[in-house]
Amino acid sequence: MAEHECVRLVPIFSELGSEQLDTIESIVRHHHYPAGSTLFGADDPLDSLMIVANGQVKVYQLAANGREQLLYLLQTGDIDGEAALFENQRRTSFGEALVPTDVCSIRRSDFQDLMQKYPSISINVLNVFGKRLSQLERQTTSTATESVEARLANYITETAAALKTDTFKLPLKKKDLATFLGTTPESISRKLALFERQGLITQKPGKVIEINDADQLLLTE
Repeated sequence: MAEHECVRLVPIFSELGSEQLDTIESIVRHHHYPAGSTLFGADDPLDSLMIVANGQVKVYQLAANGREQLLYLLQTGDIDGEAALFENQRRTSFGEALVPTDVCSIRRSDFQDLMQKYPSISINVLNVFGKRLSQLERQTTSTATESVEARLANYITETAAALKTDTFKLPLKKKDLATFLGTTPESISRKLALFERQGLITQKPGKVIEINDADQLLLTE
């Protein structure tokens, strides 16, 4: 992984200078998780900021009957556990790598030592946190108005990028994918069939998707 690549993926660090990025990079830990492996479990200490450098992570809870309930999906560039940088918490969910996933982490104790040594970093991070909240508000509005076709197309292309192949098995079950995209499994099936009729993808047995025209798929509205 190139110098700063993982740190630069994180919005809260994106506006820091090169010297500060060097300092943060020195406390970053790198991890690789094969598909199907567990990154964290419920009641584990939430003591690190996690950065998905490449891959896809399913975050879910277990219902009383043992069934999984998808909470959200982490993809390349996403972060999880920002609160861990500032306070003691325990996790209430599970994280599972859906595809081979590279993760960087920063332990709270390391980050707090860094902020004490370099107060300018903590000031910059707090400023960017404020901007991040505003961005999330705008992003929520955008997601609410984006079509199911566009959200599904983005998911397909991002998964292909994470796996570095245009032919892959959908990592999520259709019901979980529907939950993630805010629609129904039936709608997912219809949209995939539409993409196939348009020549954008080919559906193969076993939930396998082959992308025929990634550029056009990205233009889906």
